[in-house]
Amino acid sequence: MASSESLLPLSSQQDPLSDSRCDSIRESQRRRPIKVHLAVYSGFLLIALYVTLIITHDGSAPKNDVNDDTTVESRARLAGVSEKSNEHVWKLSNDLKGEAFAWNNTVLSWQRTAFHFQPEKNWMNDPNGPLFYKGWYHFFYQYNPNAAVWGDIVWGHAVSKDLIHWLYLPLAMVPDQWYDANGVWTGSATFLDDGSIVMLYTGSTDKFVQVQNLAYPEDPTDPLLLKWTKFSGNPVLVPPPGIGAKDFRDPTTAWKTSDGKWRITIGSKINRTGISIIYDTTDFKTYEKHDTLLHQVPNTGMWECVDFYPVSKTKDKGLDTSVNGPDVKHIIKASMDDTRIDHYAIGTYYDSNATWVPDNPSIDVGISTGLRYDYGKFYASKTFYDQHKGRRILWGWIGESDSEAADVQKGWSSVQGIPRTVALDTKTGKNLVQWPVKETESLRLGRKKFHMKVEPGTVVPVDVGPAAQLDIEAEFKIKKDDLEVVFGDDSGEDDKEFSCETSGGATVRGALGPFGFSVLADESLTEQTPVYFYVTKGKDSKLKTFFCTDTSRSTMANDVVKPVYGSFVPVLKGEKLTMRILVDHSIVEGFGQGGRTCITSRVYPTKAIYGAAKLFLFNNAVDATVTASFKVWQMNSAFIRPFSADDIGVPSST
Repeated sequence: MASSESLLPLSSQQDPLSDSRCDSIRESQRRRPIKVHLAVYSGFLLIALYVTLIITHDGSAPKNDVNDDTTVESRARLAGVSEKSNEHVWKLSNDLKGEAFAWNNTVLSWQRTAFHFQPEKNWMNDPNGPLFYKGWYHFFYQYNPNAAVWGDIVWGHAVSKDLIHWLYLPLAMVPDQWYDANGVWTGSATFLDDGSIVMLYTGSTDKFVQVQNLAYPEDPTDPLLLKWTKFSGNPVLVPPPGIGAKDFRDPTTAWKTSDGKWRITIGSKINRTGISIIYDTTDFKTYEKHDTLLHQVPNTGMWECVDFYPVSKTKDKGLDTSVNGPDVKHIIKASMDDTRIDHYAIGTYYDSNATWVPDNPSIDVGISTGLRYDYGKFYASKTFYDQHKGRRILWGWIGESDSEAADVQKGWSSVQGIPRTVALDTKTGKNLVQWPVKETESLRLGRKKFHMKVEPGTVVPVDVGPAAQLDIEAEFKIKKDDLEVVFGDDSGEDDKEFSCETSGGATVRGALGPFGFSVLADESLTEQTPVYFYVTKGKDSKLKTFFCTDTSRSTMANDVVKPVYGSFVPVLKGEKLTMRILVDHSIVEGFGQGGRTCITSRVYPTKAIYGAAKLFLFNNAVDATVTASFKVWQMNSAFIRPFSADDIGVPSST
């Protein structure tokens, strides 16, 4: 905990928030800076110390049954966060027989994406503080500048005019104070009434305590926001009584209350109950904690990267975070530290007592049967209101599904999902819809249109040329006579509930599915990733549609996690079955029924790469003939590179 024996020196930078002195921060929340903080990063000399601390430390990170003595795991446990590696997963996999797959540079080079954001090298995780400012979209992200594994976390920074083409900027914030000596962790941006920006972020202190800190642009006139000033009175919040030192992180964007105050929420837990703590502030320096919680759900574990925002009940436009009223619902999203799943729920927010109530408690936040942003690899997401185009945009961290050793060999780890617009589904009122931002279509090259009737048990090659960078939009129709046969059959398919995850994948045949596309497939279909619909007759004799992705045959490599992903997708009367698929080398993103159900997968083919990557249409149903009408675009590569003065029309100084 913080010492009251000494005060932080006052910053010489002008504080744009108010004229109040940093003296308003309790002395118990201050400490003298640790000038030798860089020693934390001195590498191998401290490995033994970290291992020793793990054994003796009383941190609250979940324990892992697999013994893994790597430095990364040790540092993560010490810091109070979950391991960010798949090593423990594939080591337990039946697919791993003998040594791990022998990756080579040719295969690994192909895995790097062409139009998804990722740094030039090394590790990346959570999206941080996205915003639009003075003509530029800004994206900050958790980044390790020193290795392709988790650790040494700083804030990377990039800017874009269109959310597609990005320019890397210098690091925005690094751990240079005692209150963030072990990492500048996740945070959020808030626009104040005068248009200025404040950034709240979690710091992991020199004692591995999670605290909240304030920063703001050094030069508000700079459209690139190159330099950031940390408030001299940091930390502005420390874990309150009853909250673990390592269970207090990821402040949200602030929103205005009815009495003109600013309000934030921070994720935590009490025993196994996930909670969202509420604070009010007028200056972002001093805070009043509410006795009540915004929300809590038992048996969901630690909530991190909490997001809270309004959605319109009547329009598909985005809303500023402070909007409230009778035509508004509110979303709570929490990233479940135990399961690495982003769950959300729709409900009603009560400004007067700072609480939120779900519309349907049976699918509350974090409940296993509840709603997810994405049913694949998608975590630590964050939205922001894009005031430039009146939309809410969702970012999500897409981690790797291969081994950590492979990441180290290729020199990078993780990508960000394509930015998505997110809004309430005004047709159902019961779920969100997500869709790639319109700007994604600017990468489309030549289009090919197809209309095919596919008989049961048929696989058809689709001639689109190179198939590693594609945008596919398709609609499917099941032959009416086949539907009538299924409705009239009482033989038993409706006796068991279908699940994408436990179904056995796209090879298991049913009366009305699976059917869809096999992407990143080689000519012989030895490697393939099917993205498909599966239609069943439920116990109520009504048709239920599922949207799935099967990665079980995506690669011959054995050190890769290869699950079947997916979930139920609502299909309303009169709607055709529709899907969109973005293929970009080692990432596949699927959007079912206009984005009601989304699935992101990481795949690592060893044969279906470069010119050998093919696209197939398939219908593996037993009884149904399917008609598919679809369009396929080759996708151009995005320009993602370091920033230069020429990019903003500034004459070079050389």
